[in-house]
Amino acid sequence: MSTDTFPIRRVDHVRHYVNNARQSAFFYQHTFGFNITGYYGLETGMKDEAGYLLEQNDLKLVFSAPVRPSHPQADKIAFHGDFVQDIAFEVDDVDWAWKAATDRGAKSWQGPHTLEDDFGKVRVASICTYGDVVHSLINRDNYKGHFLPGFRPENEPGDGIGIIEVDHCVGNVELGKMNVWVKWYEDVLGFKNLISFDDNDISTEFTSLMSKVMANGNGRVKFPINEPAAGKKKSQIDEYLEFFGGPGVQHVALRTDDIIHTVSRLQARGVKFLSVPRSYYEMLTDRVGQIDEDIEVLAELGILVDRDDEGYLLQIFTKPITDRPTLFYEIIHRKGAKSFGKGNFKALFESIEREQAVRGTL
Repeated sequence: MSTDTFPIRRVDHVRHYVNNARQSAFFYQHTFGFNITGYYGLETGMKDEAGYLLEQNDLKLVFSAPVRPSHPQADKIAFHGDFVQDIAFEVDDVDWAWKAATDRGAKSWQGPHTLEDDFGKVRVASICTYGDVVHSLINRDNYKGHFLPGFRPENEPGDGIGIIEVDHCVGNVELGKMNVWVKWYEDVLGFKNLISFDDNDISTEFTSLMSKVMANGNGRVKFPINEPAAGKKKSQIDEYLEFFGGPGVQHVALRTDDIIHTVSRLQARGVKFLSVPRSYYEMLTDRVGQIDEDIEVLAELGILVDRDDEGYLLQIFTKPITDRPTLFYEIIHRKGAKSFGKGNFKALFESIEREQAVRGTL
């Protein structure tokens, strides 16, 4: 019987550091349908940054921005562009988790400390992972407030699109570093390698990559880690590393239980997605068998389908959401499948390569 050596309840929230938190919050509110439910900044006593909490069902995003040039993240935003800086975990015991992680080799970003207001106390600490990404460790069992001390409640509703939670977060690391970080997640956080893909699985005529999917003890936290592989041309991972300036979060997958509704709403609001040739859908039933959805509707929206031993999944990927070809989002709908769409890799890669060719970065 396996033992969970680093209990994690769930992904608590994902924090982006951006140039303009208000504009980012507005964008995610009006495109992805998030509710703006919290704010902190100069008006709440914060001296050097402002931020917004956005929520939709069990998903929480925080957008933070420096308001002074001397802020420690200001130079990193200038270097990376807007980026995911923190994938935070809710844990049972912050002090134990931080000590266990640092004893096992993690570098501390911030030691255990208490945040407090009239609603109670929250215990928080953070450890460093690849690049400038950190994992905060949070326990709010003794807190009756909404999110974290320091946030002022806000009520700016968005028109939700059915996004439920974070399904997985994908990290891109340098050539030769994938197994280093796989071992780090195994040794430090007790993750297990669920699935491995090599350049025979994820490749086209021109580019390829390697990937290993890591999952925590209860299976609720899943982190694929990618590295480039040798190819005739520059892969999407090489492109990311060049424009981001090093390793970082490539995409965040958001789970929905009605992908047709979610993607239709996103497209109507101007979100751009990668597209695949119409021929992809001509052989779809032969490849994945019978599905509940109308294939013609899936083709119109560009939604991909794949099947594993436990069911099937539907997925689609946005184009990069900033000017840099770095961070993007995946919308995923799982109908039993626990996998990550291996059967779609070739079509997806060819779509990304077409975008790279337009950018002149292939």
